[in-house]
Amino acid sequence: MRFFTTLREITGKREETIEFPDGENVTVEKVLGKLAKQYGKDFVEYVYDSKTGDVKGFLQFLINGRSASTMKGLKTELTDGDVLAIIPPVGGG
Repeated sequence: MRFFTTLREITGKREETIEFPDGENVTVEKVLGKLAKQYGKDFVEYVYDSKTGDVKGFLQFLINGRSASTMKGLKTELTDGDVLAIIPPVGGG
């Protein structure tokens, strides 16, 4: 896992290794659920829409540098050693 900006502040980390039991199908969605339990309210409020419970649309997820949206989105399966990054919106002008 790699965290940027606000999520780095919430977690207090730049990156973290997350482990799941051998043989478990791990998806982006499942990783987010585990992180929500681990980091609580602030993480949940930043990542999930309070009305719908869906992941907020402005967040992007990169798996080994590739956008999850070009794969299966939140249902994209991860394998051992994959690096998942949560990318916040980028502003500029």
